[in-house]
Amino acid sequence: MKSTLHEITLEGSTMNVVVAGTGPTILLGHSYLFDAAMWAPQLEALSAHYHVVAPEMWGHGASGKMPTNTQDIAGLARQHLMLLDQLNIERCAVIGLSLGGMWGAELALMAPERISALVLMDTSLAAEPDISREAYFSMLTAVEQTGVIPPPVLATALEMFFSSAVDALHRDELTTRLRTWNSARLIDSVVPLGRMTFGRREALADLGKLTMPTLVATGADDKARPVAEGRAMAEQIGCRFSLIPDAGHIANLEAPDYVTEMLFDFLAEASI
Repeated sequence: MKSTLHEITLEGSTMNVVVAGTGPTILLGHSYLFDAAMWAPQLEALSAHYHVVAPEMWGHGASGKMPTNTQDIAGLARQHLMLLDQLNIERCAVIGLSLGGMWGAELALMAPERISALVLMDTSLAAEPDISREAYFSMLTAVEQTGVIPPPVLATALEMFFSSAVDALHRDELTTRLRTWNSARLIDSVVPLGRMTFGRREALADLGKLTMPTLVATGADDKARPVAEGRAMAEQIGCRFSLIPDAGHIANLEAPDYVTEMLFDFLAEASI
């Protein structure tokens, strides 16, 4: 189904939003260092039955710089709530992967009456472990100081995002994007977003407050957000956990058919 592009001004900056289909609304949240194109396999399938809204995070895709007053993941959630208001969307299901799952969960906690169902994929609402947080912060400092993504950081990103079995096309696409990223957006948006992501608050216990239908899913080979983290969230929420076989962190691209079927099944169970 044909999609349309919308430029929505939020707190003085422009967010690029891909919209397709009609029916109940689904809000998609992509991973850090990706954009709305990440959801291409699911957007095409879901938009045949749903109104699908896929915003691009600040500094990612065609979106502008992050608003200067953005302080944390809850701030990102608040901005997406404002996006729903501007698009006249009263209620929606949220499907978020990685960073998209983090702000998606915060959005569900912030405005539960607006969220009909929630899918948290390859993400964690627990605080980042000290060792990995410091490693990520060190890489972000290197990006900030140079205005580019240095080769060692690029290599680490490829290793963390994909399993060893991933199609070379996905690796090549990510490599090209990371090598050619706009330097200004790296410094004013991507680096601070990374610090928010890896310096996120400990919110695992708060997930027990969620009452809408929820699914947690993690790629079996996810190195960035291990399976144990997904299981811990599902246990805290009291919802089903789904293990996505033969997939790493960007599970929806590595196992597109499996993930699309999983989402359709969950949305049907949730009466969306």
